[in-house]
Amino acid sequence: MKISVLPIVSKLHDDIRINKETKKLLDEIESLGNYNFYLSDKSSFYDSDISLILVQSGGSEGYFLEMEKDLKAPYYLLTYGSNNSLAASMEILSYLKGKGEKAEILHGSPKYIAKRLFEINKKEIVQPINLGVIGKPSDWLISSNVDYKKCLEILNINLVDIEIDELVDIYNNTNVEDYENDTIIEFNPKEVIKAKKVSKALEIITKKYKLEGLTIRCFDLLGKIHTTGCLGLSLLNRDKIIGSCEGDIPAMLSMYFLNKITRQTGFQANPSRIDTDQNEIVFAHCTLPLDMTESYKITTHFESGIGVAIRGKMKKTDVTLFKLSANLKDYYVAEGEIIENLEEDNLCRTQIRIKLNDVRYFLTNPYGNHHIIVYGKHKNKIDQYMNNHL
Repeated sequence: MKISVLPIVSKLHDDIRINKETKKLLDEIESLGNYNFYLSDKSSFYDSDISLILVQSGGSEGYFLEMEKDLKAPYYLLTYGSNNSLAASMEILSYLKGKGEKAEILHGSPKYIAKRLFEINKKEIVQPINLGVIGKPSDWLISSNVDYKKCLEILNINLVDIEIDELVDIYNNTNVEDYENDTIIEFNPKEVIKAKKVSKALEIITKKYKLEGLTIRCFDLLGKIHTTGCLGLSLLNRDKIIGSCEGDIPAMLSMYFLNKITRQTGFQANPSRIDTDQNEIVFAHCTLPLDMTESYKITTHFESGIGVAIRGKMKKTDVTLFKLSANLKDYYVAEGEIIENLEEDNLCRTQIRIKLNDVRYFLTNPYGNHHIIVYGKHKNKIDQYMNNHL
């Protein structure tokens, strides 16, 4: 494993003594396995498997700022237990985290650092996964823009932009007569065929772009093909391909991580009514995955009254709510319980009332309106995973 090391040090310190301590640390790590360190300058810093910033002393923070424009995430700060190396590294780490950058201090025994280097290298060689963005986020999702570059650097997720007209073209050239679907739907046959064509078109796009999930600016379909993506997204999620609606990228990312962590399908829904006295909240949406239903009816999309949407009955059981923020560094997670299924005419088709310990987050600091709901209690597992990856 080739590892480049870029030293930064305050001029107030004894270079000879510090360099001896540096050599001792690197030699001890190299003795534990296939680790080959070489001192680097900025021009060749990233010509290696892993790039480490060696913080050799206190007072190095200013030197880091001077060279920051030539560096990029992830930032790995190698330190040792003398010369205020760790203290300076903590200051730099705090600065980077405040900017939403991916960074970590490598400090401790040579054995621990060697283990982390192995883990980091293994992670770095993993190819990024692709998630599709069909159209842009809906106009009303004003807090849901995501930095594509940071998404790749921090989450190892490549966001692929796909024109909505490409989906429409595939839809128009799709024949669903031979489209196998085990879902028997007694509803307007003409509308069901259109909905199945959307489902098939989404399936074709996921294969073409090698996607593990997608989000779609679905309201554009109302005018272009006079149907919705509700059933298509429901079936996509049932088949373990992430699908979120309204072009909501943070919701798509949240669904992806929930599926990765819990191996479960998630329901994208938005809060519709909150009871602050009882700490209860009603969530509703039209795209409930069919594998999350106890039973369901087929009806029309709520806002438009056209297309095919799902009115599902969900299990009254423990659930976990999750949402990754658009800045990709914060998230919300809470456990609750579904206590009631509703069927009101003035809300999206699937409606559930959830009991939480505290609903104030939704009124004081929510990460957009859509949140993802999965069955079961998973907060501890989610916290552990996200803290290791953000």
